[in-house]
Amino acid sequence: MAGPEFLLSQALRFGWRLAGLTLAGALAGAALAVPAVGADETTWTVTAPASPATSPTAHLRYERGNGTLSLSVSRADVTVLDPSPVGIVTQRADLSRGLRFVGRTDRAVVEQYTTTVGKRTQRKSVMTESRFRFEGDNGARLDLLVRVAPDGVAYRYVLPADYGSVLGEASAFNVAPDASAWLARHRRDYENPFVEYTAATAPAADFQMPALFAVDGTYLLLAESALDGSYSGPRLLHQAGTRTYRVDVSFSDREIAVDGPVATPWRVMIVGDLATVTESTLVDDLAPDSKLTDTSWIKPEQVLWTWLAGGREAGQSLSIQKGYVDYAAARGWPYVAVDAGWYFDPEQWDVTDPNWKTNSWIPELVRYAQERQVGIIVWIHYRDLDTAEERADWLPTLHAWGVKGVKIDFMDSESQARLRWYDEILPATAANQLLVNFHGSTIPKGIHRTWPHVMTMEGVHGAEKRTVTTQHLTTLPFTRNLIGSMDYTPEAFHRPSRPTSDAHELGLAVTFESGLQNLAGTPESYDVRPEARGFLEQVPTVWDETRLVSGRPSDHVVMARRSGDRWFLGAGVAGPARTLDVPLRFLHGRYLIEVVRDGEAGLVRESHVVTGPIDRLSVDVVAEGGFAAIACRWEPGRTTCDR
Repeated sequence: MAGPEFLLSQALRFGWRLAGLTLAGALAGAALAVPAVGADETTWTVTAPASPATSPTAHLRYERGNGTLSLSVSRADVTVLDPSPVGIVTQRADLSRGLRFVGRTDRAVVEQYTTTVGKRTQRKSVMTESRFRFEGDNGARLDLLVRVAPDGVAYRYVLPADYGSVLGEASAFNVAPDASAWLARHRRDYENPFVEYTAATAPAADFQMPALFAVDGTYLLLAESALDGSYSGPRLLHQAGTRTYRVDVSFSDREIAVDGPVATPWRVMIVGDLATVTESTLVDDLAPDSKLTDTSWIKPEQVLWTWLAGGREAGQSLSIQKGYVDYAAARGWPYVAVDAGWYFDPEQWDVTDPNWKTNSWIPELVRYAQERQVGIIVWIHYRDLDTAEERADWLPTLHAWGVKGVKIDFMDSESQARLRWYDEILPATAANQLLVNFHGSTIPKGIHRTWPHVMTMEGVHGAEKRTVTTQHLTTLPFTRNLIGSMDYTPEAFHRPSRPTSDAHELGLAVTFESGLQNLAGTPESYDVRPEARGFLEQVPTVWDETRLVSGRPSDHVVMARRSGDRWFLGAGVAGPARTLDVPLRFLHGRYLIEVVRDGEAGLVRESHVVTGPIDRLSVDVVAEGGFAAIACRWEPGRTTCDR
C-alpha cells in the first residue's frame, strides 16, 4: 500500500503542488488531483491541456482495500460516465484487482497529420496523456494510459512483459439509466440498424461499438481505436434493466494470443454537445500515424457502382460495363466499380474461373475507360486473397492491368486471425497502388490515418438492405459514420424499398461521408431526375471542413461540408413533413445557396441569397424528406454555384 511518505515522494517527483494540484511546465492546464493522505480511496483527475470549461475530465479511482480501478468522466457539472471498472486478465496475471500503485507520469501529446478522406483532411490533435503504473501479484506490471482531449477521453492497457494470452477485460461503461441510447445489435459485419432506447431499457443483447448515449444534454459515444492483429474485436454486453455495458473481447477468440509486450486498442469516449461529438476526429487522432510516405496516387472521388444498377448480368458483361463507363465520363465521375461476377466461371455463378487472368475482359475495359478518363475498381472475394500466394498472384496482376482499386468482400469477422489478415492485405494493396473498399468487414478504427489508401468500409446497415428506415438513416451520422468513411451506397432512386424521398436520398451524398462514394442508381433513374444528376456532378468526396448544422439522432440531420470555397449541404428527416429552420453559422458574408428539394412534380431547385451568419435558411420538407444544397460566394450577376 502507498503510505504518506510514498505519496509525498510521488508529489515531489512529478512536480505536483499539494494545494493547487497542477503539473508544472508544459501541462499547466492539466489538473492532477491527489486525495487526502491515508484515505481508503485515491482519485486522480486528468484534463486536456489548457482545457475550456466544455472539455471533459477523466477521474481515475483506486480502491486500496481490493486494489481495483474505476474510471468516470464528467463535463462541466454533468457526470457523463459513472465510475466504471477497468482492468485486464491474462493467463498468468489478474490485473483487474489486487493492484498496487507504483507511480504516474504525464505528457502533452500534440500531433498534426493529413488524411486522404474524412471530415477534414488537415488535422491537429492536442491531448494530455497520463500513465498510471501498477503492480499486481507476482510482480506483474500494468500501465494504464489515459488520454484526455477537448472532445473526449480514451484509455488503453499496456503490459510491458508477456503474461500469457489475454483472457478478457474488466472494462465496462456505466451510464445513467435514463440516458437516451442509440444502439445496434452486434454482428460480425456490423450490418444491423441503430435503434433508440434508454440505457436501462435496452434489451439484453450484444451491441456494437460505436454506441451513443445522451446524458443531460451531453453526448457520449463509445468507440475503439487502433485495433489490429495483436488483439481481437469487441462487443458490448448488456443485461436488461441495468445501466452497464461490458466490453467483451471473447466473441471471436476465447484467448488472445500474445507474443511479448501488449498495448491494447484504445477504449474511446467522445464527449461533448452533439456538434462536438459529430465533428470529432478522436478515433483517428489516437491511431498510429500513416505507414505510407507517397500518397500522390490516392484519389478519392465519386464512383458509378453497378451492382444495384445491373446485378449479376452487369458483372459478367463487357458491353454493359462500357456503357457505364460512357455514362460516368459524361457526368465527370472518375470511377466505375465492376462488382461480383467478372472473374467467375461463365457457367457457374460464384465459382472462380481458374483461367481468369487469360479469359478476363477487364484489361480491355480498363483501356476503354482510360481513353475516357475513367478508372476501374473491381470486386474480389476475400477467399481469393486469404493466402500470401494468392495475394502475390492477384494484386500485381490487377495493378499491371491498370485497375485503380479493389472492393474486397466477405471477411465477416474481427477474430485475431482475420485482423492479422488485414495487417497483411493493407501493405500488399498499398504496394500495388490499389485503393481499397472493404465490404463484409470491420469498421474504421483509425485505419484512415494509418493506411490512407483505405477509402471507405461498409460495416453498415446500408442501401442493399430492404429494412432501412429514416430513423436509422438520421442516426448514422452520429454513430457509424462518425468514426470513419462509410459505404452506405446512396442514390439508389430506382429501389422500390427505399424509405426516403428523392431529396432526402440526394442529400445523403453529403450527409454520409465516404472517400469513394458509390452511387447506386441506374443511369435511367438519374436521367429522369436532372436536378439530382446535376447535383451529383458537382458534389465531391474530399472535405476541408465539416459542420453539424442541426440534428437529433433518429429525428433529423442537416450537415454542411466545405470543399475549397464552396459549401455542400445535405439534410434528411424521419417522420412527418416539417419546415427545417437552418442556421447559417458556417457562412460569413453574402452567399448564393441553391437548394434542391421535393416539389409536387419532382425535384426542384431554388436559389436564395443570404448573409451569414445572420440569416437563416427555411426549407419545407415532405414526410421522410430532406434537401441538398450548394453555397458559394455571391456577387452581382452570379446565378449558379455549378462548375
